[in-house]
Amino acid sequence: MSEQTLTFNDLGLSKQTLFSLKKMGYERPTEIQQKAIPVVKEGKDLIAQAQTGTGKTAAFGIPLVEKVNPKKKKIQALVLVPTRELAIQVAKELKDLGRDKRLFVLAVYGGKSIKHQIDFLRKGNDVIVVGTPGRVKDLINRGVLRLDNVETFVLDEADRMLDMGFIDDIKDIVDELPEERQTLLFSATMPKEILDLAEEFLKPDYEMIRIKPEEVTVDRIKQKVYRLKGRDKFKKFAETLKENGTQKTIVFTQTKVGADELAKRLQEEGFNADAIHGDYSQNKREHVLRKFRSNKLDILVATDVAARGLDIKGIKVVYNYDIPKDVESYIHRIGRTGRAGQEGVALSFSSPQEDKFLRQIIKQTKADIQVENMTDDEFSLNERSSSNRGRKPFGGNRRGYSNRSNQRNRRR
Repeated sequence: MSEQTLTFNDLGLSKQTLFSLKKMGYERPTEIQQKAIPVVKEGKDLIAQAQTGTGKTAAFGIPLVEKVNPKKKKIQALVLVPTRELAIQVAKELKDLGRDKRLFVLAVYGGKSIKHQIDFLRKGNDVIVVGTPGRVKDLINRGVLRLDNVETFVLDEADRMLDMGFIDDIKDIVDELPEERQTLLFSATMPKEILDLAEEFLKPDYEMIRIKPEEVTVDRIKQKVYRLKGRDKFKKFAETLKENGTQKTIVFTQTKVGADELAKRLQEEGFNADAIHGDYSQNKREHVLRKFRSNKLDILVATDVAARGLDIKGIKVVYNYDIPKDVESYIHRIGRTGRAGQEGVALSFSSPQEDKFLRQIIKQTKADIQVENMTDDEFSLNERSSSNRGRKPFGGNRRGYSNRSNQRNRRR
């Protein structure tokens, strides 16, 4: 049976889980779900490379809720995630997946009262804990979180964990886990450091699954860049907002100050917008996200860290008000749309000062990114990779880009 025709019924799932999937609006398994669910159900250790937007939470969440037994009243699974928002989101999805099994799932993270989390743990009902490394370690040290009965350990967004300096906390937590356990490691990228983690934490016969990033970004998302002078950026951005509609729109900025300033300017122009970033309290961030999810807020202005892992349905357009400085951040940002097989649009606004970041994104993704308003002759594709030579720049000649401008560049 081909992957295109595979259904959740073909994965040997229980009627309870199939019913939950139907209620959640899941129609067909994504590629990572098709490949990972059978491996996890077999009880094998797994390392999987998959970007956000590919359905990776359900890839480990579906077999996880199938495996745990709510009658045991012991913590049978631990999921580590890098951010508070992701802890909340993953816990909610696991609760929804296991609703008909009456699963108790607890999210633990900083920025919330630890007393309430301790009270929940002492009740002894939770069978799955989802948490950030710092808070999980704190609860272990206080003697209220015991991991003796954990059968499945999930390390989600492992590369981000390393970037944020969590490796020592993770190793301390792993030391508290039983040796006989199933370990699942999910990462958007697969550098040597992640493979080293796999060798340290996983059994020698672990399985590996890799979903290529370009398959995530190119196939379902129409990408366009408006390249213009910095002073014209907001005007063009506001115009495109009005053209495309504003409901359920995410806009990314490079800095926290930039997010606040852009949200304020949008409000002054009459747009229903607000910002989230790492300097806001957890209560403030959750309040803004609740408004956004419930359609009481149209435009969410966010930094990369604050929006890491956000999974909000119905986002058709993502805006990069600032071009990200690395390809991974670009992939993460535009992955907020075009999720679970749906189509999406990613619109970016680039000033000449951001040319080097734009070049890198185009070169590494090899995506058909349409670039318009090429007003500066200094922007050239002379540095593009040899694999792209002979192709028209960005899918075709654009206004302001010509052989003549190339000749001028070579004379400089």
